[in-house]
Amino acid sequence: MEDFQDHDYFGNESATFGDRVYAAREAVGLDQAAFAKKLGVKLKTVRAWEEDLAEPRANKLQMMAGLMNVSVMWLLTGEGDGLSGPVDASEIPADVNEILIEMRRTRAESQRLTDRMGLLEKRLAEVVRLA
Repeated sequence: MEDFQDHDYFGNESATFGDRVYAAREAVGLDQAAFAKKLGVKLKTVRAWEEDLAEPRANKLQMMAGLMNVSVMWLLTGEGDGLSGPVDASEIPADVNEILIEMRRTRAESQRLTDRMGLLEKRLAEVVRLA
């Protein structure tokens, strides 16, 4: 693995668009719901962006960049005005990429399970209402 200190932490090789949106949103202290409200979109839309399941339209992309104080180019490519990587890269384990990938997978799976649970609750409520 290459030396992490020479690595562009939020660049295209290390991070996805969704990773950069998540990191920038967290950096300004907004949760997904507050971020969605400020952008005038649904919570599931923000989740889809952060999980790389969808991409925003140009007008929303511009609004996102403004809200998070990063450039549109940084959101798209990791280049330009945006966030830097971890402060002390020497403390990050050598297998950081594997850990980050597993974290993303776990987060996505957790979201899918949460969505599934919501659907089951709705079905249950419908069955109880009809009974």
